[in-house]
Amino acid sequence: MKVKVKGIYKHFKGDYYLVEDIAIDSETDEKLVLYRALYGDNILYARLYKSFINKVDKKKYPNIKQEYRFELQDIKSKKIHKKWIFLYNLVLNYWHFPKNKQ
Repeated sequence: MKVKVKGIYKHFKGDYYLVEDIAIDSETDEKLVLYRALYGDNILYARLYKSFINKVDKKKYPNIKQEYRFELQDIKSKKIHKKWIFLYNLVLNYWHFPKNKQ
């Protein structure tokens, strides 16, 4: 599975994220996915690439229907649910995200 930069992904627990970029850890050379929450303070997260593309642990979460931890969302039209219009506008206005408070 390949991660799409600037793609919107749904986490198996229901929240949505924008993949900002792929990075390399300078000490371990492991690939990282940099992704921003599309809710709240729009925090930027980093996760190991291999963890980002992992399948959901069905033993731990037996009622989850999503196959992968994060799944790319296919947004084809502006004539879509209000939730998608909100997310689409967040992506378009990317540079207006508040800065992390850290």
